[in-house]
Amino acid sequence: MSHGHERKEKNCLNCGATVEGRYCQVCGQENIEPKETFWTMFTHFFNDITHFDGKFFETLKDLLFKPGFLSSEYMKGRRMSYLNPVRMYVFTSAIFFLVFFGSKTPEKLSGTSKDAPLTYSQRQKQLELLNRRLKADPDDRIDIRKRDLLMDSSRMITYQILEQIEDPKNKRFALPLIGSEASTVSEYEADQTGLRANVRDGWVKRIWNKKVLKMKESYGKEEASRKIIDIFLHNLPYLLFASLPLFALILKLLYVRRRKEFYYADHGIFSIHHYIFSFILMLTMILLGKLTDITHWAIWDLMVFLLVLAWPFHMYKAMRRFYKQGRSKTIVKFLLLNLLGFIMIVLLLALFGLISVFQI
Repeated sequence: MSHGHERKEKNCLNCGATVEGRYCQVCGQENIEPKETFWTMFTHFFNDITHFDGKFFETLKDLLFKPGFLSSEYMKGRRMSYLNPVRMYVFTSAIFFLVFFGSKTPEKLSGTSKDAPLTYSQRQKQLELLNRRLKADPDDRIDIRKRDLLMDSSRMITYQILEQIEDPKNKRFALPLIGSEASTVSEYEADQTGLRANVRDGWVKRIWNKKVLKMKESYGKEEASRKIIDIFLHNLPYLLFASLPLFALILKLLYVRRRKEFYYADHGIFSIHHYIFSFILMLTMILLGKLTDITHWAIWDLMVFLLVLAWPFHMYKAMRRFYKQGRSKTIVKFLLLNLLGFIMIVLLLALFGLISVFQI
């Protein structure tokens, strides 16, 4: 409740209905004076923020440590104590992709990193660091000559890796042509014209090959591949959003015998909560990866490994609590859900990969 003064008039300023109390029973707006002091506006803002935070952290706690509980509460109609699942999905996905695209992960995947090549002095520093680590090896059984040989091998491997990174001709993924060895669009069209009608490429192959050749002519083989990967990565939010109703559909099929008890919307709410948990899990992994890069402590890698194991365990427990079936049935449906979900993701990856190609 805000600290604004209640109006003496009983007509709602928002919808015009007659207000019987402090709030309009039609639209829910508080019947207070529209002009507020700065202090009233500040306290109202503060109350809204703390109310949101209270709901968010309470919802987050139950989501992480009580798998399936929030979905069950939503089905029972107990919703005011928790953050709306759709709003929480939008919030967590926005934070995740903000951090994801703010990190160097997309640049590493697409090969568009703006990092300058390592200089000679930076190479020397890396080799010195490697030598210090090898010399600090407490295992006295290692022969000195073997250790020197190991150092020499490490130097060689390090230089090879650095040279490969700096090599502008370093091979990367390139889109293939389907059943053609042409190098330009005009050459490809000439080749197709010279063939008999029954052996020419179909319309799908023609569209694909012409698109690939145009990209190679415009950008070059390597740059075109980088652009496709970059576009695909920026389409990931849409891919995950498109997969959500399909994931709920898989659950609907797995529990088709209980269709009177669980509607499609119920499976949708369960899917949204699972996606929110996945976003939080992946966000934590990215942050732990950053800590690993900064500190070089193995404990962060161990925590990432534990989080990877926590994902299927959380999913299984959520299915057990929400759908209330025995262990054996839940395990079978859990395995089927992962198999069908994997097939769904592969198909969506292929679809969005094609979309990325034709967006250039």
